[in-house]
Amino acid sequence: MNESEVRSSKRSWLATPYAIWIIVFTVLPLIVIFKYALTDSDGHFTLQNTAAVMSPINLKAMWFSIKIAFGCTVFCILLAYPMVLAMKHLGLGRKGISLFIIILPMWMNFILRILAWQMILSNNGILNMIITKLGFPPLAVANTPTAIMIGVVYDYLPYMILPIYTAIMDISDDLIEAAKDLGAGSATVFFKVIFPLSIPGLLSGTVMVFVPSMTSFVISDILGGGKLQLIGNIIEQDFISGNNWHLGSGLSVALMIFVLISMEFTIREEKTGRESVIW
Repeated sequence: MNESEVRSSKRSWLATPYAIWIIVFTVLPLIVIFKYALTDSDGHFTLQNTAAVMSPINLKAMWFSIKIAFGCTVFCILLAYPMVLAMKHLGLGRKGISLFIIILPMWMNFILRILAWQMILSNNGILNMIITKLGFPPLAVANTPTAIMIGVVYDYLPYMILPIYTAIMDISDDLIEAAKDLGAGSATVFFKVIFPLSIPGLLSGTVMVFVPSMTSFVISDILGGGKLQLIGNIIEQDFISGNNWHLGSGLSVALMIFVLISMEFTIREEKTGRESVIW
């Protein structure tokens, strides 16, 4: 065995803890989920658990989840680009303090952050207290799709900002200045230079926001008051309240298939975007 083979063997051993982690916490749970999803209470093979996603109640929850995830992704994109461009324009992009401020809320417990929004958006909360003192009628935001949308956008916005931030900060200032010297206005520079070059980051952020916002259930439980259900809430109830692991696993597998198809489409678009940027 030559020296390079010895080094390669040593490096492979370094990956052993990671492989064990993947097997124990990813592969084995997936095997258990698929086992429950494809069997009934008697242990016989069935596809009814997965096909249950087509029932009216589950389809309604699935469609509502897609709308929330799509809206969350769009709002995060609309908020992330101006914020990152402002950071680049003001010269804050290379300073760690800007990223620190963005990431700082993520250090706080997730449940506490959502409960804080519940206090802000409740009928007697901080938002309505400020509005009524200004002489306006109170807003009925609590336990509505708007409250859920605010919660998911707030929670997943950093996951959109960070990849777009990375992509835009890698764009050379000389390239932008050259476009301006050739007579391009701010809008032209953005749509012809910055946006095309940031597409890989945009697509990465889309995956990181769309998938978790669609499968979330805690935010809708707290900010929706349990009245509005995402598909994640249905799955949670099947596992916890109904103690029906077979149905919950079947719906989980159906949701997993939908998410994988969405990710495959996004990955293909990301590769296409990178190739177009290279050419």
